Amino acid sequence: MTRTTVVIPNYNGMKYIDGCLQSLYRGTRIPEIIVVDNGSEDGSRELVSQKYEKVRLIEFDRNTGFSNAVNAGIKAASTEYVLLLNNDTEADGKMVENLEKALSKEPRAFSAGARMLRMDAPELLDGAGDLYCALGWAFARGKDRPSQNYDKPCRIFSACAGAAIYRKKVFDNIGYFDENHFAYLEDTDIGYRADIYGYYNIYTPEARVYHAGSAVSGSRHNDFKVRLSAQNSVYLIYKNMPFLQILLNMPFLLAGFMVKALFFIRKGMGAAYLKGIMEGLKLSASPGGRCHKVRFSFSHMRNYMWIQGQLWINTVRRLL
Repeated sequence: MTRTTVVIPNYNGMKYIDGCLQSLYRGTRIPEIIVVDNGSEDGSRELVSQKYEKVRLIEFDRNTGFSNAVNAGIKAASTEYVLLLNNDTEADGKMVENLEKALSKEPRAFSAGARMLRMDAPELLDGAGDLYCALGWAFARGKDRPSQNYDKPCRIFSACAGAAIYRKKVFDNIGYFDENHFAYLEDTDIGYRADIYGYYNIYTPEARVYHAGSAVSGSRHNDFKVRLSAQNSVYLIYKNMPFLQILLNMPFLLAGFMVKALFFIRKGMGAAYLKGIMEGLKLSASPGGRCHKVRFSFSHMRNYMWIQGQLWINTVRRLL
């Protein structure tokens, strides 16, 4: 019985989508596959529909964003697990099997993230799970470091949605991906939310996937990515931190935003970053933002204490 549906959001992914799908069909366990197309105009949507008859194609007439696309795929899936996969990846033959196995062994785990390797230099990591720190920064664990140094499974703050499996029924409890996150940090947000509710996220080194990176948006830093990431970094804090926790971390948060501002000013993207900060504040204050705030509950106090410990520990990790 098929336990996993792979959901692949696609937007003008002609360069990569064929290789991504071929890698899944070469696997030892063939999952159900849904491609959610966000109004592609480069022929990638037609390629999927014509070449891959078994793939279910959900089509939008415009780019609705990552979160809306994956939510559509998750809701359309009828399996126990849903595996989100970027269109610019190629999966190892046992990736699906190993992620299924990891999640089935951990009944309180919400997600399991794969070992993401750089497609251009597979001996180096693209990421071994995501971490979040008191500076307000989310970052990929082990990025650009030797893959062999990250061979042990462990708990992580959140899984990178570029290659991660999720327990579908948990979405009914904690909510789906927040569609206010058009793109960027949506996976940190939902992993954070799972942590608050007492679930956890794990890294599965046996599951390997090769990632091109920045395939759709372009370079590692561009105005679009900088603005949206800045907006979502403010919104993520508002959503998930109770007021007293925001006050506790305020010195770190202010320092983190100041460092980022100076960094992007030096790169000529200061205006985009500051615009994103202002848009994040507006979103947080808007009715559409406020309705998504995670309400504080004393029943989650132990989880908040674990999260706060991680915020401080990960700050030290990031600075080192």
